[in-house]
Amino acid sequence: MSETSPGTHGYVADKERIVKRLHRIEGQVRGIERMIEDDRYCIDVITQISAVSTALESVAFQILDEHVNHCVAGALASGDASEAEAKSKELLEAVHRFARAR
Repeated sequence: MSETSPGTHGYVADKERIVKRLHRIEGQVRGIERMIEDDRYCIDVITQISAVSTALESVAFQILDEHVNHCVAGALASGDASEAEAKSKELLEAVHRFARAR
C-alpha cells in the first residue's frame, strides 16, 4: 500500500468525524487566544490548553490505532516480509515520537 494512495489509510473510514473533531479543537484554540486577549486568569488559560492537548492526543491515539489495525495489519497479512518490516519499523518510530512528545 502506498503512503500517498487515496483510500489506503486506516483513518479513511472516520475521516469526516476526525475532521469535525479537529475543527472543534481549532475552535478551542481560538477560544484560548480570546482568553489571552481578554486578560483571563492564568489557571483558566492553562486549563483550556490542557483540554486542547488532551483532545489532540485523543485524535492521535485514534489515528495510531487505525494505522495499526489497517496499515500495519495489512502489511503483516500481505506476506511481504519487507513491507511488514517497514510498517513495523514505522509504527515503532511513531510510538517513540509520540511518547517523547508527552
